[in-house]
Amino acid sequence: MKAVKIRAYGAPEGLTVVDLPTPSPAEGEVLIDVEAVGVAGADVVIRRGDLAAYGFEPGFVPGSEVAGTITAVGKGVDASWTGRRVWAFTGMGGGYVEQACVPLDQVLSLPQGLEPADAVTLGSSGAVAHFALEHARFTPGEAVLVRGAAGSIGVLAVQLAARTGASAVAVTTSSAERGERLRRLGATHVLDRSGRGGPDAPEGYDVILDVVGGDGLPELFDRLRPNGRLVTVGAVGGPPPADFGMTLMAQFQRSLSFATFSAATVPATDLRTVREDQFAAAARGELVTVTHDVLPLDQAVVAHRRMDAGEVFGRIVLTP
Repeated sequence: MKAVKIRAYGAPEGLTVVDLPTPSPAEGEVLIDVEAVGVAGADVVIRRGDLAAYGFEPGFVPGSEVAGTITAVGKGVDASWTGRRVWAFTGMGGGYVEQACVPLDQVLSLPQGLEPADAVTLGSSGAVAHFALEHARFTPGEAVLVRGAAGSIGVLAVQLAARTGASAVAVTTSSAERGERLRRLGATHVLDRSGRGGPDAPEGYDVILDVVGGDGLPELFDRLRPNGRLVTVGAVGGPPPADFGMTLMAQFQRSLSFATFSAATVPATDLRTVREDQFAAAARGELVTVTHDVLPLDQAVVAHRRMDAGEVFGRIVLTP
């Protein structure tokens, strides 16, 4: 089978297409004929080498979610799974492939009307957006700012905050066209990348979800209301300054909070419940999945170039 490996960490050109043996499902696993692969911000961070300290080495296959049809099952798996259309979480990597073996407990059946490309646009991003808002203790009536809202996590966070009853859903964006698209998804205020906007924008926010990180993160504390909560769910812009906590301490009397969030800390049963609910909502048209482009698997380099350039609105999907 064809797969994409990271031959060298750094630029997108470090990705290369290779031939690998078609895997066989082990006990408790299923083999999926992959029809769609989601290209996530985490894939980009890994490919750049920003997580080298965590043991990623050349030869790593990126990709954390796939969707397709089960063609074989391992020992202990009911044969009735064969032929089902499913979404699957492959972990930190292993998704940029034509065939994927995945433990059954990481697999969800797709409802009728939800295509594989929609599933990999929603599966991980929707759960992160949901639980990040929960982690921030967001309640109806509060004002929310989503920094980096044009990505797949941001697109879902905007919709979920609006559906839950936020008093305002502000977004940062790089263009008026993107701002209009986000308004159609539920945003009420469009700001520049610094988190500032027109005279009608809220003076502060109860909750800020940050997908970007980078040097601009400390400035977000100035945008919080007293008792406000900033939760970072990604770092596509790189890590924040090493001393960013000093900005938080300088505003000690405003009782601000900072937290990171990873879906890895959410119980598996809770993740499954939310994903099933969101898949069903998307199939009914109640949640919008946004696919920026669909590219062949062997164009993973092109996908990562677009991610690096900040061109992507929603998610790029690879198709083996």
